[in-house]
Amino acid sequence: MVETLEDVRRDLTERLDCAAKQRKSAMHVPTVVTSDVDARVMVLREFDREAWTLRFHTDTRAPKVAAIEADPRMAALFYDQSAKMQIRVRGRGRILREGPVTQRAWEASDNFARRCYLGDGPGAFSDVPMSGLPPEFEGVEPNDEQLIPARPNFAVLLFELEQMDWLYLAHTGHMRARFDRKDGDWQGRWVSP
Repeated sequence: MVETLEDVRRDLTERLDCAAKQRKSAMHVPTVVTSDVDARVMVLREFDREAWTLRFHTDTRAPKVAAIEADPRMAALFYDQSAKMQIRVRGRGRILREGPVTQRAWEASDNFARRCYLGDGPGAFSDVPMSGLPPEFEGVEPNDEQLIPARPNFAVLLFELEQMDWLYLAHTGHMRARFDRKDGDWQGRWVSP
């Protein structure tokens, strides 16, 4: 039962943590929005509860990368229909092409997932339906050597949370709380749904 703002913050933390760790979590694939008001579903790879960051993977050639680098404001929407729970977050994105966070993320991925960074960049046009993968890797897992050209196309999108909005939908009356991050601390307040 949620009775205090601290209960809500704990619930937010647990739900984001679960969303990153459990592939079957309803919140594992939130809708992510960039400042150019473009939205897409992305897989949440990690939630850092100390730094309050969300980690996603992206292709450096994707239009969202240029949008984030031009204006880092972002938002994401998480929704769990069975729990009647909506979480909206706002913050700033950073694209990490190199460095230890990006290298660890690359190394933690399997070769089947890494092959996505071998083909045409996201948004490439075609006259026929296509996956964008080179034909030799359609349904085939490349080896480490074949993946060398893919690494420069891989990056981490690190989303630093600045605001969280928690909404519980109930027939007896919805409950909503909002948290704003000020000087590293979260300040919460109840909000009318």
